[in-house]
Amino acid sequence: MAGQIPDLIAEARTGTGKGAARQARRDGMVPGIVYGGGADPVAINLPFNKLLTTLRAGRFMSTLFNLKVEGQEDVRVICRGVQRDVVKDLPVHVDFMRLKRTSRVNLFIPVEFENEGAAPGLKKGGVLNAVRPEVELMVTAGDIPEKLVVDLTGLDIGDTVTISSITLPQGTRPTIDRDFVIANISAPSGLRSSGGDDEAEDVAADEVPATEQAEE
Repeated sequence: MAGQIPDLIAEARTGTGKGAARQARRDGMVPGIVYGGGADPVAINLPFNKLLTTLRAGRFMSTLFNLKVEGQEDVRVICRGVQRDVVKDLPVHVDFMRLKRTSRVNLFIPVEFENEGAAPGLKKGGVLNAVRPEVELMVTAGDIPEKLVVDLTGLDIGDTVTISSITLPQGTRPTIDRDFVIANISAPSGLRSSGGDDEAEDVAADEVPATEQAEE
């Protein structure tokens, strides 16, 4: 099932060159260009405030957008460059690349946990630690998974969930070429402080270097 692709609203830029770009900025817009996909490049303008908000939300360079320009067919694009003012660090130009449905891109996919009531470790008061609430995958633009589902059934204190234990949608693969940790179930704070579950503590301790390595 494909995930929800956010819309990116823009308008066609009638002029090209530095003069048209400067006028766009005076009008509160950020000039941009859309290229690739077997079609001619198209000059666009994006509302500055909306673009800045989207940029500050994060993951802008790895988010697939549905570009909407009045009078033109919607097209899926991914950002390939943001030029910023060297003094103010604000966007002054954006480059987008069109994607075909068969194009392969890297995107962050959220992780969802289910069947918490069927996890013995959580029933004992253990804590679910989501090491990676989202995972970067290489996906096909026309078939983006909405989420990755982790089944917690049977997991006890000290157990971990790695990427290899998740069934990935067909045609997708992680961008990290090793078996990294997605989540673990740690002992309740009372047991950790009293040393009542040494085995669970050892497992949790072992996961710290793995987690740090996964974030590199």
